[in-house]
Amino acid sequence: MDGTHFISSGTAEKRAIARDCKGLVTQNCLAACDFDHNFTYISSGWEGSVSDSTMYFDFRTTDLKVQPGKYYLADAGFPLASALLIPYRGV
Repeated sequence: MDGTHFISSGTAEKRAIARDCKGLVTQNCLAACDFDHNFTYISSGWEGSVSDSTMYFDFRTTDLKVQPGKYYLADAGFPLASALLIPYRGV
């Protein structure tokens, strides 16, 4: 599971909230796939300023269902959660 940013455009007022941490105007997309590289979940259209963890919590409470005993592998941008495996990254 990962979030990725796509360059976008829009009205001046929409561009202000669509700026990501690098200052680009983007849309954030959350995607998940299985080990056969098949997409199992995709959601797009979030403003670039929205974090991966915010998208995850919204999707998890609305329409992303994870079967008991199953997990998604995610990066450090995601929160610690029972349905996510986040690799340890030492400092």
